Amino acid sequence: MSGPGTGGGPVGVAVVGCGVISAQYLRNLAGFPAVRVLACGDLDPARARAAAAEHGVPYAGGPHDAITRPGVELVVNLTVPAAHAEVAEAAIAAGRHVYNEKPLTPDPASARRLLAAAERAGVRVGAAPDTFLGAGLQATLRLLAEGGAGRPLSAVALMQGPGPQRWHHDPEFFFRPGGGPLFDMGPYYLTALVAALGPVARVAALSGRAFDRRVIGAGPRAGTDFPVEVATHVTALLEFASGAVATTVFSFDSPLGRQDFLEFTGTEATVAGPNPNGFGGPLRLRRAGETEWRELPVPANGTGRGAGVAEMALAIREGRPHRAGGELGLHVLDVMAAIAESAERGAFVPVASTCPRPEPLPEGWDPRISQHRNLAI
Repeated sequence: MSGPGTGGGPVGVAVVGCGVISAQYLRNLAGFPAVRVLACGDLDPARARAAAAEHGVPYAGGPHDAITRPGVELVVNLTVPAAHAEVAEAAIAAGRHVYNEKPLTPDPASARRLLAAAERAGVRVGAAPDTFLGAGLQATLRLLAEGGAGRPLSAVALMQGPGPQRWHHDPEFFFRPGGGPLFDMGPYYLTALVAALGPVARVAALSGRAFDRRVIGAGPRAGTDFPVEVATHVTALLEFASGAVATTVFSFDSPLGRQDFLEFTGTEATVAGPNPNGFGGPLRLRRAGETEWRELPVPANGTGRGAGVAEMALAIREGRPHRAGGELGLHVLDVMAAIAESAERGAFVPVASTCPRPEPLPEGWDPRISQHRNLAI
């Protein structure tokens, strides 16, 4: 579907939710010619005004005012996970495309309602993370797609650390339903795995929680404790429709921080990809019989938070599917929900949805450069 705003010029954007992550989005979006940020919205209008002033955005106000601002075609929804569905539904009701931060919504049922509403309205849904569009993971995906490791057989993805309460000023939402290491960090790793190996067919998992309460470690509320409502360590096995398998660990219970472990094993080589929560490299290859890793070149492509928004804007103007799409976001959400259910039931759980594997970007793609003739400013 193409939805509103299929003419020329940059796509008008409203950023709703002006918390910590919004600064990265606003800084990057300002450098992407495919979009023009017209409004910032937040439940705290003062926060929206501060973000708008810092990044040269012409309007700031509440969420509804930002969504309905004239010229806005695409709403970038950076609210907390519990509000993702509500804000996205408001955007769709106003006839806007929407790009949600991860997870798409807190649960698969609300995600399905959201996609159905967008289908009826003739608008698009995009979904973070867009890190798989970064130079490092794109080089990894191209290498695997071209047979650089032979036939892909398995993967290992590992994310562990002590938890975001150590640095975030208001970390409670990380430890409520829709958060935890699975739903907060899992989307980066699971999206990378799906982009590389295709959709997941079934999962098996175990989970646990080291502490029932956490203590805020930074900011004006440092020393305040709060309850933990979700599992903070999750180990899962994934079986892909292609027949490949993966082992994954997502943990906020480890004193040792490790977030850059992503390996794919094929019939001829092992590929060590970059941190799925980043946009660069390194990318390493070790062929059968070799005793050392070889680092492969990763050309910079200028991506960062918001690259998925820029790619979606180009797709809107060109009338083609966008890569960080709602179907992919729903499938990753379904995988996470199946992992949580499996950990609770102690059994394999099938994944309810599937999705197309996103095509690798053309080599040399860079969202900082206008790549569509109708985007001249």
